[in-house]
Amino acid sequence: MVSRTWGSPWAAEDTLGRMTGDLFGNPSQAAKTSSAEGVTAHCDGGSRGNPGPAGYGAVVEDAHGRVLARLSEFLGVQTNNFAEYSGLLAVLKWAIEHGQTRLRVVSDSELMVKQMKGQYKVASPALRPLWEEAKSLSRKLEKFEIAHTLRGGNKEADRLANEAMDRGMGKTPGGSGASGVSGAGARANAYEKPPAHPKHQNQPKQPRQVLEGYVKDGVVHLLGGELPDGIFVKVVRE
Repeated sequence: MVSRTWGSPWAAEDTLGRMTGDLFGNPSQAAKTSSAEGVTAHCDGGSRGNPGPAGYGAVVEDAHGRVLARLSEFLGVQTNNFAEYSGLLAVLKWAIEHGQTRLRVVSDSELMVKQMKGQYKVASPALRPLWEEAKSLSRKLEKFEIAHTLRGGNKEADRLANEAMDRGMGKTPGGSGASGVSGAGARANAYEKPPAHPKHQNQPKQPRQVLEGYVKDGVVHLLGGELPDGIFVKVVRE
């Protein structure tokens, strides 16, 4: 991930989550240097079902693009927006706990970014306490900025969020149903394609199977079960 310079002596990309490690041989020296220059965190959060199994992920870098921390956590059954705010709070808390005074957060949640900037009102009773806490924590920093990016610019944070959801659901990271955060809910009705050869034309069709899933970027991802190659599915929006 490449850090960017953004109109101040420090640059970095911010994100959300639980720290999983420090890659520096001298962590105290690295933290001291990054505190002076500032850090950037890329963060993401999502739920499979909205609400559904939820998690967030984040990666924190210094001004030179060195990874200071990777953060992720499973949140149980929550909404996508709850997960996004949970990631933001995790990044803010990480920055304060590690003596960082200058933080830039990058998120693909346009709603959250505009609410933090005061461009959108926070009407949801469930989100308002999270927003208030995030605003309070951000005021403890010498400098705080938050910016929006498209999902393609947030790939590692997205991966960490999905790994958190996989852990919570007892799935192997990167396995079936692991790619992508929340989208429109979908149900896939799967059935075997009837053989085209004449000698098989009178054989009965395989029974239909109903599987739950969600849609991301136009692709249906299953929450459970598997479908073999070569079958047709019918997707019903819920």
